[in-house]
Amino acid sequence: MKRSKYRINSEINVTSLVDVTMVLLIIFMITAPLLRSGIEVELPKSKADDLKPYEGVVITLTREGAIKLNDEKAKLENFEVRLLQIYAASSRKMVMLQADKEVPYGKVIQIMDRIKGAGINNLGLIVQPEKEK
Repeated sequence: MKRSKYRINSEINVTSLVDVTMVLLIIFMITAPLLRSGIEVELPKSKADDLKPYEGVVITLTREGAIKLNDEKAKLENFEVRLLQIYAASSRKMVMLQADKEVPYGKVIQIMDRIKGAGINNLGLIVQPEKEK
């Protein structure tokens, strides 16, 4: 029997595997910080039959800058204390926030931050539904 002049190569070429791994690593490094940012808000669904927009505690921000908790005026200094009192007495454990469209965005975020700081995570936004044409 003759020996063949070709030798069997038993090594694995991992160059392409390293290339794919590096590309995936770069993609994950870029997208990971983007996934952590943002504010968690539970928005009420417009087609739900069992959810009425004014169930629970309703916080209203008026155009003039006044804050109301269930139609009761509140001051920013004692907002969290009064909110927790009303929230504890409420049968539906949900807080709904509605703000006039003229209220600055920073003010809305400030109130949302105080709600989250009080330990309330079930927060919804009340919006005016668009009329169908």
